[in-house]
Amino acid sequence: MPPEEFPLCDVPKHFTALKPHTTAVRCDGDELTWADLHHESNRVAHGLLRSGVSAGSIVTLALPNGTDVIVSTFACYKVGVTPQPLSPKLTDTERDEILTLARPAAVVTDANNPRIAGGVTVDRLRELGATDEDLPTAIAPSWKAPTSGGSTGHPKIILSGGPATYRGFDATVWGIGPADRLLVPAPLHHNAPFATALAALFTGATVTLTKKFDPVGTLEEVARNSISWLYLVPTMMRRIHALPDDVKEQYDLSSLISVWHVAEPCPPWLKRAWIDWIGPKAVWELYGGTEAQAGCTVNGREWLAHPGSVGRVAWGEIKIVAADGTDVTSPRTPGEVYMRPEPGNPEPYRYIGAKPKALDGWESLGDLGEFDEDGYLYLHDRLSDTIIAGGVNIYPAEIENALLENASVLSSAVIGLPDPDLGNRVHAIVETSGDASVTVDAIAAHVSTRLAPHKRPTSIEIVHEPLRDDTGKMRRSALRAQRLEHAPTS
Repeated sequence: MPPEEFPLCDVPKHFTALKPHTTAVRCDGDELTWADLHHESNRVAHGLLRSGVSAGSIVTLALPNGTDVIVSTFACYKVGVTPQPLSPKLTDTERDEILTLARPAAVVTDANNPRIAGGVTVDRLRELGATDEDLPTAIAPSWKAPTSGGSTGHPKIILSGGPATYRGFDATVWGIGPADRLLVPAPLHHNAPFATALAALFTGATVTLTKKFDPVGTLEEVARNSISWLYLVPTMMRRIHALPDDVKEQYDLSSLISVWHVAEPCPPWLKRAWIDWIGPKAVWELYGGTEAQAGCTVNGREWLAHPGSVGRVAWGEIKIVAADGTDVTSPRTPGEVYMRPEPGNPEPYRYIGAKPKALDGWESLGDLGEFDEDGYLYLHDRLSDTIIAGGVNIYPAEIENALLENASVLSSAVIGLPDPDLGNRVHAIVETSGDASVTVDAIAAHVSTRLAPHKRPTSIEIVHEPLRDDTGKMRRSALRAQRLEHAPTS
């Protein structure tokens, strides 16, 4: 591993000197050794410089999963700029709102996404670069700038508080070492898979990506590449678990040492199924936010003794605060979960486009939970109405805003309803004036031009009674409870 505070821009060069022909990253047949990664990122970095990018800025990476995401990220570090991973599937409106906040010096795209005005492809940057000569060491002020939606329906950027230098902390929390072989079958435009893949590369591990998740394909990759460390979200776990036993038994998973799941609550039955399948020592869970003030981890053995827990505090500090603002000191007493870095540590992030919910130096991500007598944290619900579907946060206000752009829609409420595959699905309740031309199909067509596919409602309900009271308030929790009460039972 590199020493602490080692410049991230020099990581490819460092491992090229140690193991030039070892695979650094692969994705669906495309494979780069450490020497390849070093020289390719040099070329793209020169292209960024010749495009007018200067140190200290942000560069947006609107790229699908592939080795080019990794090449472009290290190219950013070599120029001294902060990479901002961004979904290439966003609508123009969604993307433009984020770019207005970020004000990037460049937007890097691939050849299959020509609609981004002013974007430059990775291949074009390679052409502009013309050389793969080493660049002077440069350190970006922040090592990542992922985006998040928000309960207000507007996005925000979460700028990492640390500069682009190596910290062994991330790899230590994840239990990643230089000999590990990781599989990350999730899109790198989300923070957790991006941070995981990069933290692994910083240590010298080999990372395997996939262009999209496939349950059988995941097992094939584990067996083919002797994967030792696997990143999943519970939705992926469900889909793999649902495969017929005779399919799962075809693949040798004996290389797996750690399977980590993140991003959404894991149903206890599913967790037990995975523990029974690959063993309690291998199953791990991490709870924390993109902001990274604090977090918890728990392995399968601990979880069996504390079922339902997300673990004990692994970094930072976490406390429970009652509704009246006082600290909860008794175990098994629920309240709002607040976090902060350990005193003396630098701030782990800075928002662009939002302000944190703070209380005397402590911050809340909007979760409700409680500690048990042994210091294990249990989560109950989200204070906000955020929908977590397939491990991705979906914000109702953003969808409601898109619905309200239809002149025939008087009001709308977006809630999450249970889904056996994704955990939750998006359900829209739309109040209209009674115009017969306003149909479910018409509303679905309306939002399809305004929202990325994963945000679009999978079911739409048209109502004619008011969704808001006289004060303009709307209780999504009550609307959800009504739908659950009248849902058919199996």
